[in-house]
Amino acid sequence: MEHIDTLKALGLFDARVPRYTSYPTAAVFSPNTGAAFQKTALETLDPDDPVSVYIHIPFCERLCWFCACHTQGTQTLGPVESYIETLEAELEMVRCTVPDGLRMGRLHWGGGTPTILSPALIHRLAKAIRAVFPPADDFEFSVEIDPTMVDLAKIDALAAKGMTRASIGIQDFDPEVQQAIGRLQPFDVTRACVDDLRAAGITSLNTDLVYGLPHQTLARIEDTIGKVLTFAPDRVALFGYAHVPWVSKRQKLIKEEALPDDLARFTLATRASERFVEAGLTAIGIDHFARPGDALALALDTGSLRRNFQGYTADTCQTLIGLGASSISRFPGGYVQNAPATAAYKQRIAEAVFPGARGYAMTQNDHLHARAIEELMCTFALDLDDLAAELGPKAFGLLPYLDDMTARFSPLAQLEGHRISISPEGRPLTRIIASVLDQHIPEGVRYSRAS
Repeated sequence: MEHIDTLKALGLFDARVPRYTSYPTAAVFSPNTGAAFQKTALETLDPDDPVSVYIHIPFCERLCWFCACHTQGTQTLGPVESYIETLEAELEMVRCTVPDGLRMGRLHWGGGTPTILSPALIHRLAKAIRAVFPPADDFEFSVEIDPTMVDLAKIDALAAKGMTRASIGIQDFDPEVQQAIGRLQPFDVTRACVDDLRAAGITSLNTDLVYGLPHQTLARIEDTIGKVLTFAPDRVALFGYAHVPWVSKRQKLIKEEALPDDLARFTLATRASERFVEAGLTAIGIDHFARPGDALALALDTGSLRRNFQGYTADTCQTLIGLGASSISRFPGGYVQNAPATAAYKQRIAEAVFPGARGYAMTQNDHLHARAIEELMCTFALDLDDLAAELGPKAFGLLPYLDDMTARFSPLAQLEGHRISISPEGRPLTRIIASVLDQHIPEGVRYSRAS
């Protein structure tokens, strides 16, 4: 905490910068890159290179106030069943477009609330996906689980379809915090869910926590962490709450005066990180933790750690195919996002038109900057000699950016030869330092706070 004044002076509490789960970020996507780009990118995939597949289920029975994802509420399964029909149609369009023999190395169901699906719909969707993407040998299948929206029948259905990892959203277990964010989720309900997952043979568990929530205190977050550790999770994600009511109108229900101030928020994040490390987990990047021996920790050790829309990952697939409303695909040539509104997405599929509504076609220079930013975000260091071995001598053209980082953030960022590294004390500034490499920050866009 003795470095707090330095961090503050360097912009930790003032800067608003991207999270860099992609580069360029979605804020610079354009309608000029859409369905045609999407179709061509799918047609030209290498069938020998497995892909990741992401399925977006945008429905929730309750809309949590803190959430800024593309979701919509429903109290019946009618809209969900109709949406699954549209997903099946999109999958069929993809099947007719991708080269024969393409396989999937990773599958992730996100939302929204994937566990809003009934067991019958779980089986139906999984069957439709595998008809297009047969699993590769090292296949992994993860699902975001809402403990209040899952039962044994749903867990058994997911296990029968090959789920290998469950990702449980928790945020905070304190009742007052839960009430303030519109997400009531008792510990005993979550405990029962974890026990049911373990009994069904799901051996890998990821838990998501959030700091910076209204009424959150050190005592409360420490109590939450203690309860989470009883689940023995393989991985933990610790995200800072992004209060962006100009993006997500439901966040206006959260009273800003109840949010921790800058120093309190930083203290919450710091102490939570310390607790997980003290419990034997390895710190991964800026906001993840993993048990030693977990694939994420091994990826950090071997230099293969990557960052994508789900955060840090051991997934090395070059292509991520996003299916469903608002989902984003990452291709070797760039990004494309499906129509965000469910109605617009369904209309495009009904017209047999690929649903890509906007995106970005990457240049060689974009690939270079993207890889450099990812390396900083994953390892807190960037070695241009290593980058040149991977991408060619053009990597040395980034040296002026490294000089700029040193001038602005020394001694927390130090340059030795062609390698810059961020000290442990400077790591809260990582997103700000990485933004020096960003050539696409548009004016007028308000990103989440860096702290």
